[in-house]
Amino acid sequence: MKTAYLFPGQGAQKVGMGRDLCEAFAPAREIFDRAETVTGLDIRKLCFEGPQDLLDRTDNAQPCIFTVSAATLAVMDSILSPARKQDIAPTCMAGLSLGEYTALYAAGAIDFETVLKLVAKRGQAMQTAAEQQPSSMICVLGVDEDQAKELCSAAANAQSLTCANFNCPGQVVLSGGVEACLRAAELAEQFGASGTVPLRVAGAFHSEFMAPAAESLSEALKDVSFSAPKVPVISNVDAKPHAETGRIAEKLLAQLVSPVRWQQSMEALLAGGVERFFEIGPGRVLAGLMRRIHRRANFTSLNSQTAVEKLAESQ
Repeated sequence: MKTAYLFPGQGAQKVGMGRDLCEAFAPAREIFDRAETVTGLDIRKLCFEGPQDLLDRTDNAQPCIFTVSAATLAVMDSILSPARKQDIAPTCMAGLSLGEYTALYAAGAIDFETVLKLVAKRGQAMQTAAEQQPSSMICVLGVDEDQAKELCSAAANAQSLTCANFNCPGQVVLSGGVEACLRAAELAEQFGASGTVPLRVAGAFHSEFMAPAAESLSEALKDVSFSAPKVPVISNVDAKPHAETGRIAEKLLAQLVSPVRWQQSMEALLAGGVERFFEIGPGRVLAGLMRRIHRRANFTSLNSQTAVEKLAESQ
């Protein structure tokens, strides 16, 4: 059975995430120890105690989410039997935005310390870029790509407004200036939308507003060498596997200022014969999106001690 491992991005964070894994499993504690050494952040306190508004900061949320996903992988490796590991071995991987870094790590393309340094740098750069120029994001419900693009054109006025995430059928996220996002909310119904939801984020991710962040991250990527992933890892920017190790950094930089094509990525995996999906890390965001993409998909969220133990016990 073709199996995909999927990793969540920013927005999946929740106070308390990872606590049960750390209390129950030494490999999870080791991952948290290593993450705190690499980043200098009190990741345990942020993940376990918050407060939520501090955990939600981009420069905190991203290394914390990565750490919980990596800890979940470590626990899976320690408690699954050899036969169970073979049974659910991934044939491909993908991650939503930040999650693409976790997927590259899980696929052996980059080591733990290097990828966590990149994730921390990415979070800091995005937070800084957002603070330098006020911007926002808004989720538009009930529209397709063409309708979303027409809404962007109508609402932009003198500000930039672009499609940032194609998450699933009927859910497109827009990024742009604060006033442009407010206008989009006012005009959305005229373009077929059933509603809009403003997102609690620092700024306009996956848009030109993140160009300073891409420039900052490019410096950190200059000295990073990626290995060939052990299984294909889907890129957010084109919904295709990373084919050349020399272009992985290029695509990660493009991801900061380009739309995330999650729906297209999942549709490509389904078309390629993937029959089973595991969401590895905090929350159930990806499960929710998959229900809109392919309701009958075989999908499991591994977001707790109970979920991982159930996986180990099942045959």
